[in-house]
Amino acid sequence: MKVLVTGGAGFIGSNFVRFLLSAPRDVEIVNFDKLTYAGNPESLADVAQDPRYHFICGDIADRNAVGELFRRGFDAVVHFAAETHVDRSIENASPFLHTNIVGTQCLLEAVREFRNIRFIHISTDEVYGSAPAGVKFKEEAPLDPQSPYAASKASAEHFVTAYANTFGISSVILRCTNNFGPFQFPEKLIPLIIANASEDKSLPIYGDGMQERDWLFVQDYCRAIALALEQAKPGSTYNVSSGLSQPNLKVVRTILQFLGKPESLLQYVKDRPGHDRRYALDSSKIQRELGWSPTVSFEDGIRRTIEWYKGNSEWLDHARSGEYRNYYERHYKRRSETFRS
Repeated sequence: MKVLVTGGAGFIGSNFVRFLLSAPRDVEIVNFDKLTYAGNPESLADVAQDPRYHFICGDIADRNAVGELFRRGFDAVVHFAAETHVDRSIENASPFLHTNIVGTQCLLEAVREFRNIRFIHISTDEVYGSAPAGVKFKEEAPLDPQSPYAASKASAEHFVTAYANTFGISSVILRCTNNFGPFQFPEKLIPLIIANASEDKSLPIYGDGMQERDWLFVQDYCRAIALALEQAKPGSTYNVSSGLSQPNLKVVRTILQFLGKPESLLQYVKDRPGHDRRYALDSSKIQRELGWSPTVSFEDGIRRTIEWYKGNSEWLDHARSGEYRNYYERHYKRRSETFRS
């Protein structure tokens, strides 16, 4: 199987590329990534020389580049590429429209033109909006996005569904809860808390810290994506979650306990506008139809994540400083341009 992975230098994308290459599959992967601030080629340094893996730097919203890319022939597309940070979408929503909506539609047009390509769209639980206490959203719940980021992802989903209905493309949508694990860019909650607490820096907590999130270890999500790629019926939508929502403050305190750091590092800051109070998904459908269920507990996942960041301080330093961009210039650029020629 020849698979195009968009955004494969990002957090979940890089873990998924590694997951596919680590299993005994007959697979060839092309990673198409624009390498914006969170796209880090160092995250795939360990597989860069694998003959089954190729990297191309490019923008999914560039129709000419995407058209050239698809002429290489693919059996499937796993579409991760997206602007994802809610705070950034509040500051400036334009990049989210460009990548998450226009970019997705550009890919769908290519799939429509070249046909017989499976399209796995990576979405988010945030398209549902905030879940009332005691409620877990099922796939048929109405979408009610509350941030510019969530609105862009909901819009992208509608385009995927519209192209499936109108043009018959073979699509699957996955809506997942918050992921955590190795290679996550340090603007997100868990790596930010790990990095700051390790250096005895203050830990910013929005509002009262009681916003609830469902955390899933990234390797469990990679398994779900692979199952959807191989087994899901066209037109399916699946929620993917651990099934355990917990307040952000509890997550932070758990990390502090693992690190042996004091709660005096906590610093409560003004809550962000439109901050959803609670996310919670019912993932019984994917368990029932594809046999997926999470295998890594939150505590074990946190322990493994902390150990990874402790053992990969150079990666973290480069992610914070932007030094990883020089890694692309040194190791990828020439091979990427050769591959495109």
